[in-house]
Amino acid sequence: MGNKKQYLPTKTCPVCQRPFTWRKKWERDWEQVVYCSNRCKKKKNET
Repeated sequence: MGNKKQYLPTKTCPVCQRPFTWRKKWERDWEQVVYCSNRCKKKKNET
């Protein structure tokens, strides 16, 4: 009866190039999520 977490959608962060997985808090706006964390979101303008 456990969750099948292996089937969650993933994306690649454009800043750190690491894959990140869907989270419940992103349920409503998964299509607009671009960065894996606030750290990467802030770092996008430094390059």
